[in-house]
Formats: sequence, C-alpha cells, structure tokens
Amino acid sequence: MTDIPRLIPTSMVRKFEYCPRLFYLEWVRSEFEDNPDTMHGRYNHRIVDAGGGRMGGPLDDDPAGRVRSVVISSERLGLIAKADLIEGSGGSVVPVEFKRSQPTHGPQWTPELAQLYAIGLILRDQGYTCTEGVLYFTKTRRRITNSFDDALMDKTEGMIRAMREVAALPIAPAPLVDSPKCAYCSLVGICLPDETNLHVERSSKRPRRLTPTDSAARPLYITEQGVKVGIQGGRVRVTRQDKEVLQVRAIDVSQISVYGNVQLSSQLMRAAFSREIPVCWFSYGGWFQGIAQGLPSKHVELRRRQAGIAAQAGLPVARRLVEGKIRNCRTFLRRNTRGDTGPVLPQLKRLADQAASAESVESLLGLEGTAARLYFGRFSGMLKNDDVGTFDVNGRNRRPPQDPVNCLLSYAYSLLAKDLTATVLGVGFDPYLGLYHRPRFGRPALALDLAEEFRPLIADSVVVSVINNGEIRSSGFIVRAQGVAMNQKARRSFLSAYERRLDHEITHPTYRYRITYRRVLEVQARMLGAYLLGEIPEYVPFMTR
Repeated sequence: MTDIPRLIPTSMVRKFEYCPRLFYLEWVRSEFEDNPDTMHGRYNHRIVDAGGGRMGGPLDDDPAGRVRSVVISSERLGLIAKADLIEGSGGSVVPVEFKRSQPTHGPQWTPELAQLYAIGLILRDQGYTCTEGVLYFTKTRRRITNSFDDALMDKTEGMIRAMREVAALPIAPAPLVDSPKCAYCSLVGICLPDETNLHVERSSKRPRRLTPTDSAARPLYITEQGVKVGIQGGRVRVTRQDKEVLQVRAIDVSQISVYGNVQLSSQLMRAAFSREIPVCWFSYGGWFQGIAQGLPSKHVELRRRQAGIAAQAGLPVARRLVEGKIRNCRTFLRRNTRGDTGPVLPQLKRLADQAASAESVESLLGLEGTAARLYFGRFSGMLKNDDVGTFDVNGRNRRPPQDPVNCLLSYAYSLLAKDLTATVLGVGFDPYLGLYHRPRFGRPALALDLAEEFRPLIADSVVVSVINNGEIRSSGFIVRAQGVAMNQKARRSFLSAYERRLDHEITHPTYRYRITYRRVLEVQARMLGAYLLGEIPEYVPFMTR
C-alpha cells in the first residue's frame, strides 16, 4: 500500500493499540462489522455527536467552554480527531472521551488512553495548553482524569509512526495468538484469528468458536408474478394492485430474491444498498440472472491477488476444490445409498486421490467428469420415493432438465450459486473471476468454484430429503414439451427445505466447532481469501467424513 492518507483518525490509534491487525482490517481494508458493543457505543455517543458550542483560538483567554463533536487535526503529527467533548478550564483545554460501559480493565486501559493521548497531542500541536484528559464512562457516569505524562506522549508519537509502517504492508499483520481480546472484537468473523493461526502452526490449541452467531434476518423470496415490492416505515411491503400481500420488517431481511416479473421500487433498492442487503434476480424458471448490491468492496489487494493467481490457472486451489467435491460425493453416497454401491466408492476415492496431485486443469476436468458419471449413476439408489419419477441413469441433464429430479438439482445448484455469489462479493472477491472455472459470459466462476465442495452437502442433500420425505411429489411438476419445471407450491416447499439446510449446524471438520452451513460458506470464502493473500499456506476444502 503506497498511497497512505496523510491523516490517520485517532480512533485508529485505539484500534492499533488493541490489535495491529484490527487497525489494518478496519482502516486499510475498510472492513467493518457491528456487534452489540459497537452499536451500544454508538447509541451512547448520540448526545455528543449532536455537536454544539464554539472553540476559540489557543491564544484566547478562555478558548473553550463545553464544545461537542469537535474536528481537530495536525499535519505535523498526521492525525485527525473528532473529539467527543472539549472543556475549557483556566486558559487550558481538557479533552473528554465518552466510553461505553465501565472501566472493566481499570483506569489505565491503554487503548482508550492511547486515543486520549493522541487528541492531547493534536491540541498541544495547535498551541493549546493541555495537560490532562478525561475518560467518561457512560454506564457508571464516572470520570477518570489522566495527566498527560511526557513519556507516554512520546510513546504515542512512536505508535503513530508504527501505524504508518503497518499500513504500508501488503498484507495484514498476523492475528493475536489465543488472546482474550478476540472474543470482544467486532471483526473476529472477518479476521478468523484462531483458524489462521492453526494453518500456520502459530498455535496448537483447538480454535475457539469465535465467529458471530447467525443473524436472525433471513432471505425473502418473492416468487409470485406481477407483484410490486417497496419499503415504507422500515417495513418491506409486497402488494398486488395496491392490495398488500405481505409485509416484513426490513431488519428481518438478509437478502431479497425475486423470480420473473416482479417490480422493485427505487426506494427499496436504496434501502437495500444502505443496509448491505443483496438483491438477486432469477428467471421465472429459476435461472440465476444477476445480483445488485451497494458499492463494491474496498479490498483492492484481494482482487489484485485473485486476478494474478487466476491468470496462472490457480491449479493448487483447483486441485483441492475438485478433491473436496469428489470426497464429499463419496461420503454422501455412502451415507444415503439404500443398496450395494459396488465398486463406486473405491473408484471415487481413487479419483479424489488423483485429483489431489493432478498436474493440469485439463486432467482435473477429466477426473471430475468421471467422478460425476459414477456418482450420478448411483444417485437413484438414494431415492426411496419414486413418486416423482426415476432418475436418468445417464446422470445429469439440463437446459431444460428432462425429469423432476434433474429439475430439482438444477434449481438447488442455482440457489447455491446465488448464495455463494453474495458471499464472495461480501468478502471482497470478484465473483466472475474463477480459479478453476474459466470466465464465461455472465458466469459467476468463483462462486461456482466454491460451490463444488458444497454441491453434495447442501444442494444434493436438499433434493434427496424433499423427495424421500414426500415434501415434493409428482404433482408439483409441470411437464412441457421441452422439459420439466416446478409449480409455485413445489417451489415454495423447496425454498423452505433449502433454507432449513443452510440453518443446519455441523461440526467443522478442520476447526472442530459447531457452525451452520450458512456461516460455513462465509468461513470457507474468507479462508480462500487468506490463502490468496499469503496468510495461510493452502486452502483446505470443507470435507465431511
């Protein structure tokens, strides 16, 4: 990173003192996630954020009374601050920083003090007399006054120089090792400290389950034709001819997927962008056609590395992706087949071993094709309810699918591609630049790369379960001259089953903690990013036993 902004916010001084990697992720990579602590802190700042008061010059007899939300800066120090409150006293000024809760780490909690000292440095550099600062803890309403010690002032200046050196690094500093701080960090789900340390052998301890719990918000699917979708009073409203069909709180929506001819208002789109809610478009038949979201990720370095490795064919990653897919297909077949699998399982194992050491992408394509023929040749053995019709023993057919099972498989793969496209966009990737799948018109190649290991575990699993449980029967399909499609009722049942599968908790085979498939998609995408950035030596696919 060469073009480092001249001024660093003093809030970043606090983040750097807490954890240099947190500073890098939040300032250099512009990553941010809320957690209850950050939201609570923002709420407590509402009074000072409103602003008020006027601050005089440093030579005035009384430069400040009580001034809120003051922006001050120093070109010499390379710092800018939005001070919560500045109080005047006897010709000098005292910065007061509002902090959430109480001083649980004692009055000398250094991240908070580092920010306060940085504000004091700016005030001194501007010519004000400033010998002390105050930390005000809103929960206990307790003020703790701290004298500005010269030695700590020098230490703060040294920290600012170190921040610039870290900001210039091409990749983020290594995460903290087994630190209790990570449990309170809002970016822990992006940083993945224990998982990264495990791969580079910086820690031998089992990773803690620090990733955030799944949001209560869920995707909103709109499959009914001719409806309009808008937003009013913080609620998403679906109407038909001005009559309300459905309404749901916007905070309960994580994603909007529309099928066919559905109209969305510009107000809804703007609200979706501001809330980081992706909007996905499908054809009436279920083909994933596009996605809209707010501004793209600022993580330029990740996209630069992705382009560089994709240009080199990305063979090491492609090997692991195909190996993971074949092994997961084998496991899924072994668990669910109702008869003798014959020689298929040993053959799939042999193909997975060969994929792990394949010497070219072309040979991987051959191995994957052979494995797919073996796998789908036995797929009907996992279906106990043949009410929907038998599966074509020749395997997959599509565009359009010729039988109900292939119709369900195509639909499931389309949903999985949609979710992984939204996931990789959120992480900062270019979803159209794959490492295994080659770029093609409108094809989200990277999302399809990551989908390989999850096809049997998520998509195929949903298809087998809805058939075997009788959730979808032959009456749920429409047979046309050129193929088979689901009717509205069957589609709704399938979407419900698919979302249930994403909410299913499983023990992560590498990190050994319980996690939902919905969160696994993001963890795997972030670990792929860590590999591309050189933070871990290899990408390990998600493979169940």
